[in-house]
Amino acid sequence: MSSPENLPLETAQKIILRWDSTASEEAREKMIFDHSTNRDEIDLYLQAVDEIQRSISSASLSDNHHSKPSSTIQIAMARLEDEFRNILISHTNSIDPPLDEDSSFSSSTTKRHQDFKNDDDEENEDDDQNDDKLLRFDSTCSVATTATSSSYRSTSSIREIDLIPSEAVSDLRCIADRMISSGYLRECIQVYGSVRKSAVDLNFKKLGVEKLSIGDVQRLDWEQLETKIRRWIRAAKVCVRTLFASEKRLCEQIFEGIGTSIDDACFMETVKGPAIQLFNFAEAISISRRSPEKLFKILDLHDALMDLIPDIDVVFDSKSSESIRVQAAEILSRLAEAARGILSEFENAVLKEPSKVPVPGGTIHPLTRYVMNYISLISDYKQTLYELIVSKPSTGPRYDPLNPDMDFDELEGKPPLAIHLIWIIVILQFNLDGKSKHYKDASLSHLFIMNNVHYIVQKVRGSPELREMIGDDYLKKLTGKFRQAATSYQRATWVRVLYCLRDEGLHGSGGFSSGVSRSALRERFKAFNAMFEEVHRTQAVWLIPDSQLREELRISISEKLLPAYRSFLGRFRSHIESGRHPENYIKYSVEDLEDAVLDFFEGIPVSQHTRRRSQ
Repeated sequence: MSSPENLPLETAQKIILRWDSTASEEAREKMIFDHSTNRDEIDLYLQAVDEIQRSISSASLSDNHHSKPSSTIQIAMARLEDEFRNILISHTNSIDPPLDEDSSFSSSTTKRHQDFKNDDDEENEDDDQNDDKLLRFDSTCSVATTATSSSYRSTSSIREIDLIPSEAVSDLRCIADRMISSGYLRECIQVYGSVRKSAVDLNFKKLGVEKLSIGDVQRLDWEQLETKIRRWIRAAKVCVRTLFASEKRLCEQIFEGIGTSIDDACFMETVKGPAIQLFNFAEAISISRRSPEKLFKILDLHDALMDLIPDIDVVFDSKSSESIRVQAAEILSRLAEAARGILSEFENAVLKEPSKVPVPGGTIHPLTRYVMNYISLISDYKQTLYELIVSKPSTGPRYDPLNPDMDFDELEGKPPLAIHLIWIIVILQFNLDGKSKHYKDASLSHLFIMNNVHYIVQKVRGSPELREMIGDDYLKKLTGKFRQAATSYQRATWVRVLYCLRDEGLHGSGGFSSGVSRSALRERFKAFNAMFEEVHRTQAVWLIPDSQLREELRISISEKLLPAYRSFLGRFRSHIESGRHPENYIKYSVEDLEDAVLDFFEGIPVSQHTRRRSQ
């Protein structure tokens, strides 16, 4: 290539005019910076532009010079603007982010989001129909993508990739340098920003980032939002760590050193709108109406944004991008406040849950399932919630005069989140105690409490995280409550039955030695038969879903009933059998009672038990 001194001004002007697209069809149809163009021709054009620029700035240039270099430079700048745009457009492609951009969050949260209807009590599918108004959580999809670019550098969690080949970057820098030095900074930034913003929009579309206003987001139903939140979390990580970071790097490659903060101006021209669009979604969620089912997705958003904040600070580190950093930090704060508010509102909702219709058979109430599954998920977020609650200690539970059994001295020294979870269980028990009073049968009321508190205990025992937070001391207290309920059930049901098997009242006025009153004995057997048949008929349709608990209670009943009946029968059988129609009074053998007890708490009518045994 010839040196600038060897390129006369007139020659430089001819080169510029030859590529004037307004004057030549050939110039309109062909691009200078094209792979088919000889590199020497590209260099010659740039040399010509340099010569014109020098001539304009030269003090020796005559005012009446006929070559009019100022008009020539306008033609050159129009041409370079077209060339600049064409290079950018020809290299506008969607990106494939590195694998770990997407998979890190998905793998960590798949465990957290189990469908709320997946429960360990398959017998209660009918009850689960009542859970439709409660929370449901879908499994988080894990979508892995692979990087097609072999060139990216790693700075912490940021993954920058080459958006444009190095040769094209070099050409863009050469053009930008000449446009800016000729006073065409604004045009250069506008062209760059418009083309690269289109590239960002293309990648947004591929990542599933939609153009939704805050109002649009708040009008969506929750099921739609759940899907969009999952998609947003994946997309936000790729956008910040790969897409925006790579756009910033590209700006630096093209513009850094050409002028003061030009690279930052181009970067903000490109990504400010898309960044605001991206964060507007999270902002809309943070200020939307609070409801319990939103807690875990809000926590997912909070965790994802918290994880991204350091990267946002790196990518948007300039004064001009301060608004992006501020917006992200404010959204994070609002998400935290929303999570705290939802937790407090959840406690209040559990306390005031209004259903008064007793669940059939005294089985586990849908509220119990709902609450315990909910707090099991809360325990998966214990680190996040611990930090959120500690930062706002005023959100802790307060003593409620409606719940006098809560001894807050027991909670001293426990972490705030543990206190919250215990408090929720206490509130749940208080509500269940109220619901138990809607049963007309006292025995069934006690069975209901036993079932539900036992379910609470099993849920706590089944989750190592939850058990650690609740603590063994409170777990023992819960265990004692369901065992006390089992004892109360047995007293309410079987004291009356066993009372029929007492000796008192069966002898004549002369005392025991005066003999047994056959009529009194017959009445006693009749009373026992009637009571047992009623208990058997009624309590066969009551339900204890947990098989081990059901068996334990049956054994406890048998240990009290069978020895008492065996003894009573042994003492008085002969008095009945020596009379008329003994079968009307002695209707059961000990073995019959033993078999009948096996029918209890199955949730199946006695007639069906009879048919099952006969088959």
